[in-house]
Amino acid sequence: MQEPVTARWTPPRKKRGFIRLSVQPAVDLPFLILVLTLVAFGLVMLFSASYAVALYRRGDPYTYIRPQLLYAALGLAAMWVASRVDYHIYHKLAWPLLALSLVLLVVVLFMPEYNGCKRWLVIPGVGTLQPSEIAKFAVVLTFSHIISLNHTRMKEFSVGVLPFGLVLGVVAALMLLEPHLSGTLLILGIGAVLMFVGGTGIKWFLMAGAGGAAAIAAAVVIMPDLVPYAADRLNSWLDPFADPLGDGHQTIQSLYAIGSGGATGLGLGNSRQKHLFVPEPQNDFIFSIVCEELGFIGACAVILLFVLLLLRGITLAVNAPDRFGALLVVGFVVQVALQAVLNIAVVTNTIPNTGISLPFFSSGGTSLMMLLGEMGIVLSVSRGET
Repeated sequence: MQEPVTARWTPPRKKRGFIRLSVQPAVDLPFLILVLTLVAFGLVMLFSASYAVALYRRGDPYTYIRPQLLYAALGLAAMWVASRVDYHIYHKLAWPLLALSLVLLVVVLFMPEYNGCKRWLVIPGVGTLQPSEIAKFAVVLTFSHIISLNHTRMKEFSVGVLPFGLVLGVVAALMLLEPHLSGTLLILGIGAVLMFVGGTGIKWFLMAGAGGAAAIAAAVVIMPDLVPYAADRLNSWLDPFADPLGDGHQTIQSLYAIGSGGATGLGLGNSRQKHLFVPEPQNDFIFSIVCEELGFIGACAVILLFVLLLLRGITLAVNAPDRFGALLVVGFVVQVALQAVLNIAVVTNTIPNTGISLPFFSSGGTSLMMLLGEMGIVLSVSRGET
């Protein structure tokens, strides 16, 4: 029996003559409006949440918002460029970008620690770069590339499981060494969603779940020191008030901020908890400041924006010109939605504190620029060109 031939991507033939950018189909306006609204909302809340801690610790209330405005401008420019570029070019860039991200994930392990982690590359004269953000982007590109070329064989282990498992295994191992547990969970979640949408058999997911449980059990037996550590983290999550000045401090202050906001909030800029009570109000716990200043209504508005972005993205994926474009859209919008869910769950103490930023809101230049570049690719797919 003849073996099926693995498809290879070939670039589309160029039409004769020149194609002016002005004749390209328009991007999806609802999706663009949602992205711009999230960016604007995020910048306003970042300034409100960060100016107090920036003034107290840096002597300059604009310490966090000033670079974020610059990165937002650069990110919007990147989004515009990405929306004008034929997204099929990422077939060629998938493997090189994955290789680059792996190199950066190795290099970052030799960087100085910050808050007990090695997540940032320091670039003299420029700032910092977070390799995990590039890794998320590269994983979406690589998985979309592989699935779109081998979609008829995704039920097979050698095609639908093995290459994805190897990529996720290497990336996850490097990120755990930083350590970056939340980023690892996010990348594993994105990869699993793309594999599921791409057609990987359900039995492989069940086997992976059983294997993961066995691996955890083996780790407990081989490394018994993990048990007290895990127990401490679990106890801190279940009862943060047991250690109010230690492991439970951040969660407690976050819950105070959320509770004091009530239905309508204290008003924009009027948070009390951001005055050195909530640690990292400009970053991982910015959503608690949103709840305190804008109340339950404001928190629901933020969640609604992310839900609408996800739903619109799914609609664009369903109507994408080809499978590669659909997978890119699914990967990028699921990344945003899943990251938002994890952040809000941590801030509200629904899950243990893993340290993860809120997309478009938290301070971080690399994250914002990568997010906007990814949204530009979604907009490129929305043009409907093949």
